[in-house]
This record gives sequence, C-alpha cells and structure tokens, in this order.
Amino acid sequence: MEMEEEKRKWKRCSEQNSSAAHTHINNLDDGCLMHIFSFLSPIPDRYNTALVCQRWCFLACHPRLWLRVDRYLKDLSEPGVFPSIEAVVSAARPGDTILIAAGGTHIASNILIKKPLCLIGGGELPDDTTLTCSRGSDSALEFVSTCKLANLTVKVELGCCLLHRSGKLIIDGCILQCESNPLDYLSYAIVCAANGPEVIPPLVKACGDGVFVSRTRIEGGAKAISTSGTLALQRVRVIYARTSVFFWFDVEHR
Repeated sequence: MEMEEEKRKWKRCSEQNSSAAHTHINNLDDGCLMHIFSFLSPIPDRYNTALVCQRWCFLACHPRLWLRVDRYLKDLSEPGVFPSIEAVVSAARPGDTILIAAGGTHIASNILIKKPLCLIGGGELPDDTTLTCSRGSDSALEFVSTCKLANLTVKVELGCCLLHRSGKLIIDGCILQCESNPLDYLSYAIVCAANGPEVIPPLVKACGDGVFVSRTRIEGGAKAISTSGTLALQRVRVIYARTSVFFWFDVEHR
C-alpha cells in the first residue's frame, strides 16, 4: 500500500511539473513575448527585462518597442516612428524612451517637455545625432518634468541649449554647444536652471529635483550653467582629454 501511495504522489508531482513546463513564459513565441514587453515602462522595467537572458535582451531592445524619430521617414504608417522630435514628444506617454536616429540634423526649438521621457541618440557617438535650435528661440528643449538625455549633441545659435524648470534632468554623455555673442550681456548659458514657487512645489524640491550632468562636453556660451532661486552648482569635476573637456556636476537645492 505504501509503495502504491508513493507512486501516486510521484505521478501527481510529475504531472504538475509537466504542466508548469508547458505554461512557462519562455515557451511563448517571440511575437507574444514582445507584445508582453510592450506594456512595460522602458526604464527601469524593460531595461531590467533585457538583463535576464540573451533572448529577452534581443526582444526587449527591439526597435518596435521604442518610439523613434527618423526625419527621412517615408512610410508614415509604421507604428512608433515619427518625422520630428516635436511630433514624438507630443505622442509619447509618460515613461517612454525616444530613440533619435543618427545622421543629419533634427530641429528642436522651444520644445516643452511636460512628462517623464528619455531621449537617446541612435548613433555610436553623441556627434552622430544632432539637435539644432534655430536662431531666435529661447532654448532647444524646456523641461518641467523628470527627463533624461543621453548620447546627443545639442547646438544653438542664440539661446540656451537646455532650459530646466522643474523635475530631475539627467544629462549623460552629451555634447552641448552654444555660440558666444560678442556682447557678453546678450550671451546665454549652456544650461539654465530656474525655479519659482509657481513651478516647483515644496514637496518636489525634496525629491531629487535638479540637473545632473555626467561625461558631457560643454562648448561656447557665456558660461556653462546659470541658476536661480534655491538651485546651486555643486560637486563639479572636470576631465581634460586630448581633444575635449568633459564635465560632471550637479545643480540641486541648497
């Protein structure tokens, strides 16, 4: 009797294991897995998903799961691809990651970003993806929400590259270029960080609000950073390379 009972238990365990194996998520095909991954926020969920295994990394990083900007786009029916930065920012959902295609120049003038987004250059180097701000604009991008820029070059003629109003702005591995005006009082800073009581409530100030720059080249302009209100420049580091100067610094509330 005991032997028969043991056999029945073993059979039940085998059936349960077999059933679990058939329903394992890795048994789904690539299309199903990619559809599931599309519901994850790009950062940090989809990023963490890409660390599981090679297959998940390939699917989680597939171009179909990222919003893309390609100004040479001819087929406007392709989902998730937009011809301009302004169009993709307008269509993006909070938490989306936008991949900006390398090559050529993308126009960015006074684009207001009011939701958490991550903008990443699609080239190997930041020089490969350039955002240009037209003359007469105050800034290329204006931020009133938590955002991240990575692997991009931002160029402006007159104005500042980035205007930070509120939220946490992370700038990593970028190039910020601004023309210097012969009249110093007309020159702009590369990054302007401003705040006021109508823009940043006290609760937000205590949650890491500010500008955080790392591995970024800053060229031209009257000065690198302009602050106002309770924001102050902190923890500055500079590394001199053979052809460039790289900056690390934070702008936080005093």
